[in-house]
Amino acid sequence: MLAQLEIHQRAGNDSCVASNGFCPSWIAHNIDRYLHPFWQHVYLSVIAVVLGFVIAFALAVLAHNRHWLVGPIIGVTGVLYTLPSIAVFFLLQPITGRGAFTALIALTAYTLLILFRNIVTGFDNVPAETVDAARGLGFTDRQVLWRVEVPLAMPEIIAGLRIASTTTVGLATLAFFAGAGGLGGEIFADITFKSNVVVAGALCLLLAIMFDVVLLTAQRIALPWQRAQTAAGPRPRRLWREARVMD
Repeated sequence: MLAQLEIHQRAGNDSCVASNGFCPSWIAHNIDRYLHPFWQHVYLSVIAVVLGFVIAFALAVLAHNRHWLVGPIIGVTGVLYTLPSIAVFFLLQPITGRGAFTALIALTAYTLLILFRNIVTGFDNVPAETVDAARGLGFTDRQVLWRVEVPLAMPEIIAGLRIASTTTVGLATLAFFAGAGGLGGEIFADITFKSNVVVAGALCLLLAIMFDVVLLTAQRIALPWQRAQTAAGPRPRRLWREARVMD
């Protein structure tokens, strides 16, 4: 009954809105109301992923030198990842208050497991002979990390960023429960109106695609040797192994 009353009040003389259909004219006249929530959504998603990456990278470098830390860190970040997001938003509010700060704490926590595991996997996949060759050339530990291991681990690191960014865009839809705004506020403000839900949902989807395209482009620019490997096909050593298996 309340939903029908809201649609009737919103409709005026518009029969499409009154019938709760998909109304392009209503969308064209009301698209500006979604701009501020859209930029709030961008802010929450970008800051959460950046903070999560900084924390996860520091933890991964620490665990790379002390491998026994990998298990405990995955355990703690795994527990954080499994906590229900809405419950976390409400639990944090008495401590950190209502607003973007509370939402960012929760959203950042959800990125840690994804980013940490991908960064550690990237470091583990660096060939040992490459690291030995770098040390043989006189590289220090810091130089080995930044000039050898990090560049070679970039495919896994960027893959983690892609997963974390799209996941965060989805979770940020619930950030309005913490008073942080975003497109979720628009969706739940009039969830019975199809045009409203379609526009807000489409903007969330568009944002996730934009993040993915930006990261893919960055990967292609930062890792030109990957394109060369893809164009050249399997390496000779791999082909030799496959020939042996076929024999």
